[in-house]
Amino acid sequence: MAQSVKLGDDIMSTVRRESELQSRSVAGQITHWLRIGRAIERSGRYDQARINAALAGELESGVLSDEEHDVWLDSFVERMGKAGPEEERFFGGWRRLGQVVGN
Repeated sequence: MAQSVKLGDDIMSTVRRESELQSRSVAGQITHWLRIGRAIERSGRYDQARINAALAGELESGVLSDEEHDVWLDSFVERMGKAGPEEERFFGGWRRLGQVVGN
């Protein structure tokens, strides 16, 4: 039975571009990547708990396997691109005063 899943526009853009390059349907590309991800997780060279520990600062990222490091880096970059609650409060106050350039 087919299921619907909401994915961000940025992810769908990547999926569409890659599906064209690989001569796959969009669903076929997503399925392909899902199978690769699952195989990596089951390979024994990948441990999500180690990645989570590195993201929490409890483990040095340098001790991660290449596969774990790639996932850690993607997650780290994504998290660093988002302002935390304290940053939102700090810059929100400046924005209300008209003291910030940009958004």
